[in-house]
Amino acid sequence: MGKRLLVQRRGRGGSVFRSPSWKRVGAVRYRPYDPQEFKNRVLVGVVKELLHDPGRGTPVARVAFEDGKEMLMIPPEGLAVGQKIYYGANAPIQLGSIVAIGNVPEGSMVCNVEIRPGDGGKLARGSGTYVTVLAHSKGKTLIQLPSKKVKEVSSEARVTIGIVAAGGRIEKPFLKAGKMYHWSRAKSFKYPTVRGKAMSPYAHPAGGGHHPKGLTPAPRTAPPGRKVGHIAPRRTGRRKGR
Repeated sequence: MGKRLLVQRRGRGGSVFRSPSWKRVGAVRYRPYDPQEFKNRVLVGVVKELLHDPGRGTPVARVAFEDGKEMLMIPPEGLAVGQKIYYGANAPIQLGSIVAIGNVPEGSMVCNVEIRPGDGGKLARGSGTYVTVLAHSKGKTLIQLPSKKVKEVSSEARVTIGIVAAGGRIEKPFLKAGKMYHWSRAKSFKYPTVRGKAMSPYAHPAGGGHHPKGLTPAPRTAPPGRKVGHIAPRRTGRRKGR
């Protein structure tokens, strides 16, 4: 009998791996999508407050619109309490405006980008991230993601003008293990984590000391007890010509 691996415990779930979502402020997404309203109207909203959301790297802005509806949004850098924002496909291109990406000038930096109109925002939501608008063509817009990958989205997708706030968050060190522990609990990470090769053989496939050739790559269909190390690698060994 061996010991259950961390990947097995994580898959099973439990209190250690359960995300404390009940602590969150609420659903941080754009207001319900009405194509006619979004295309034909420009609504004015006011930032009522900036909230802390446990487990999220950015603050959350609560915006109240002139039609009485409210929304929790990812704030761009520089957004302040009391500031007006504009919502509409043809809204003014200024900080905090929520517009259709097809109307954004090429080269602009935007955040909280929808992949399909109405999905509430999927891309560039982490602190300090942004998407660069590259080109528009035939109802599609070409964007560059924070990973530098180029992706195509619908030109009617909603975006926020600006860069996500809290960009310098990762520049401050944790300093203490206790701070890292509580941060990990808020994000449902397991901390601390022990390396497999530092374990005994009964506790992990990589345990028990050095092996000259390392672990055998695990196939994609392997059970959780074997799925450690390199999982379904595209290639193995050294690159030719290196």
